[in-house]
Formats: sequence, C-alpha cells, structure tokens
Amino acid sequence: MDEAALRHQLAEQHRASFGWALHCCARDHTQAEDVLQTVYLKILQGKARFDGRSSFKTWLFAVIRLTAAQERRRDWLRRLRLLRYEPESAATESVEDVRPLQEALATLPRRQREVLHLVFYQEMTIEEAGAVMGVSLGSARTHYERGKHRLRELLSKTDVLHETGIGRSTTPATLR
Repeated sequence: MDEAALRHQLAEQHRASFGWALHCCARDHTQAEDVLQTVYLKILQGKARFDGRSSFKTWLFAVIRLTAAQERRRDWLRRLRLLRYEPESAATESVEDVRPLQEALATLPRRQREVLHLVFYQEMTIEEAGAVMGVSLGSARTHYERGKHRLRELLSKTDVLHETGIGRSTTPATLR
C-alpha cells in the first residue's frame, strides 16, 4: 500500500481508532492520544506494515492494542525503576508491593528469566532477546511464553494482582 493510500485509510479509521485506543488505555485520553500517535508513527515509518492478511481495520486495531500494552509495560517499569528515588517510607511500601514479583521471577528457569528480563526490563523484542541469549527466535518465543505463563500462575497466588498501583490494572496486561 502506498503512503497516500495508507494516510487515507488512517484518516478514515481515525475516529474508531481513537475509541479503541481509549479502551486499550482504560479511558485515559492523554495516554490514548500518545498511543495513537506512536501507532501512526510506527506505520508511517514502516515499522508496522499492513500485509493484507486481514482487513486494514483489524490490523490497525491489533497494532493499537499491542502498542498500548507496550506503553503500559514501559510505564510500569518506569515506576519500578523510580522506587529507588522515593522517600524511604514510600519506597518500603512499594518494594513490598514488588517483592512477590521479584520472588516469582527468581523461581523461573534461567532461560525464561533471561528472556523476560531482556524483553521487560531492557525493552528488547523477543527476536533481539534470542540473539542476545544465543538461541533461535522459536526457542526465545517458547521460553518467553512459558515464562509469562508460569509468572502469571505464581502471581495469581499472591495479592499483587489485586492491589492498585502495581495491581490487576497493569500487571496482567503486561504479562499477556
């Protein structure tokens, strides 16, 4: 699809796209605007390409959903990194909130732990993580999926998925 046709399709779908972005961003208008802008940039820069295997709208909505999930993960990781800069009383409470996550990660097999660390903390793609680990893309994907599944199982047994802040609104989406 050439750039003019692509821009036309994006313009036609803009209203519906923003509605979907709002849904994916828990009705946060600012975050939805940021996600949609990032999606448009990905598309116009060729980082996301429509290959015609589905309708344009279906493909666009998938790109929006994935981008919103990436933004939630980045936001969650930023908050996690900022814990070290909070006053001690606030930091103590926040560290206690993430302790179940840290303990669950520590119980995972090494390869699963590595790929999850590279994808979530270092913001790499699964393909990049596989290259760093010296395994094939298929192997990296398998370790990633198994690690997420096991992590989800372990965290579902704790209160971390039921609290706000680092809770159900961010963690499960991050782990999908």
